[in-house]
Amino acid sequence: MAEIRKDQEREELHKAIWSIADDLRGSVDGWDFKQYVLGMMFYRYISENLTKYVNKRQQEAGEGNFDYTAMSDAVAEQAKKTLVEEKGFFIAPSELFCNVRKRAASDENLNETLEKVFNHIEESAKGTVSEADFSGLFDDIDVNSNKLGATVIKRNEKLVKLLNGIGEMKLGGFQDNTIDAFGDAYEFLMSMYASNAGKSGGEFFTPQEVSELLTRLATVGKTEVNKVYDPACGSGSLLLKAAKILGKENIRNGFFGQEINLTTYNLCRINMFLHDIDFDKFDIANEDTLISPQHWDDEPFEVIVSNPPYSIKWAGDENPLLINDSRFAPAGVLAPKSKADLAFIMHALAWLAANGTAAIVCFPGIMYRGGAEQKIRKYLVDNNFIDCIIQLPSNLFYGTSIATCIMVLKKNKTDTNVLFIDATTECVKVTNNNKLTEENINSIVSEFSSREEKKHYSHLAAYDEVKGNDYNLSVSTYVEQEDKREKIDIVKLNAEIAEIVAREQVLREEIDRIIHEIENGENET
Repeated sequence: MAEIRKDQEREELHKAIWSIADDLRGSVDGWDFKQYVLGMMFYRYISENLTKYVNKRQQEAGEGNFDYTAMSDAVAEQAKKTLVEEKGFFIAPSELFCNVRKRAASDENLNETLEKVFNHIEESAKGTVSEADFSGLFDDIDVNSNKLGATVIKRNEKLVKLLNGIGEMKLGGFQDNTIDAFGDAYEFLMSMYASNAGKSGGEFFTPQEVSELLTRLATVGKTEVNKVYDPACGSGSLLLKAAKILGKENIRNGFFGQEINLTTYNLCRINMFLHDIDFDKFDIANEDTLISPQHWDDEPFEVIVSNPPYSIKWAGDENPLLINDSRFAPAGVLAPKSKADLAFIMHALAWLAANGTAAIVCFPGIMYRGGAEQKIRKYLVDNNFIDCIIQLPSNLFYGTSIATCIMVLKKNKTDTNVLFIDATTECVKVTNNNKLTEENINSIVSEFSSREEKKHYSHLAAYDEVKGNDYNLSVSTYVEQEDKREKIDIVKLNAEIAEIVAREQVLREEIDRIIHEIENGENET
């Protein structure tokens, strides 16, 4: 019953988002629309989150009817320092989402009001430990953009509609805020536009089912871990999946990620807040992971999950410092300049804890190509770091039909075997894409855990077998696909052909007879 209610609430939420999309259609498209909705949702979320926090504290102190939204800014200012220390930010009562929304329709300078509010929120964290988590968070919500309208009046009309649309979403009251509703809305928006955004969308969004599979693979046998890390974290869906699977309280020292794209980096930080991850429990950096990794002081990580960009260019051997970098030096060779995939693998391995597991989505080419990539595979196999390779179905990701793989790395293996799983049929078709079901995910994780060979599905290859195949790690090299073609009984087929030929002969003779009779009849005439 609870699951049905949850589905109904989610459906209502999705309808509300579509309604806002209809209101803004023609002025704000795709990813831009997503930025405005997410930014305004984030504004509403932190407003309600702070209000709930203050109300609860005051009510527990004996002020039963206390309401922060009705408090004067001057009085609230006295608690600003304490609130920033505890929550990481401060919003004056007059600048809370609900109060700005109340005045929005009559505020001729609404765009300026919102700009001022966003600046005040960011400024409240300056000079504190939460500064990095709030800096630039509202940069992508340009309330003065022509995309909202050609004039200030038209822009403000759109902003009023946006505030009302977000305000009317059923996200829970101050006392019973359903945090998951914010997260669900975020994920729906990401998938809604990733599916129409081509390749760029796929880079920013890992489908929830793939996130689930990766995270479950990386957390098998674990009930709690020290830290979770994603070196190409995008909007943070993989990090947050770990919070969902293990429980955020069981990730003791928090969530770490790095993202090169500024807009996506901002989305990731917003996503952390929307999923109720406190500012002191996550550290997301905005830099190139391969050239300028930002978490040297935080590694190693017990769980690493990632879907790095496929076959992107990087500095490689053009940068003489990289071959001596402690992350890449052990392999004795760098990933090709035109294909950075194995550079991400080496980076993840270097920062993996001795008792940790890394699960990484890979482009299939890195499993069999020669040259530098073969040498890196040789290093990984010879040193017994590769635990499992899983071949996934095609069409799982937005913007690409490629059948990707998952590489699972470990540093504490108890044997020297590599498990290969052919999961190409583990999916159901949904419109033009394939999707992993819960049953598919359970099947793959069960096989990964048991490491028991199943014909046409999995094979446990000894080190010598992998070495004998020149370190080729393609699943098809080790797992023979089942031949589902219909088997033909040659004897029976020959008999049927003979019968057909005999029937043909009878028909020919009958046709000849009829033609002969017709010809004779014509001659007599």
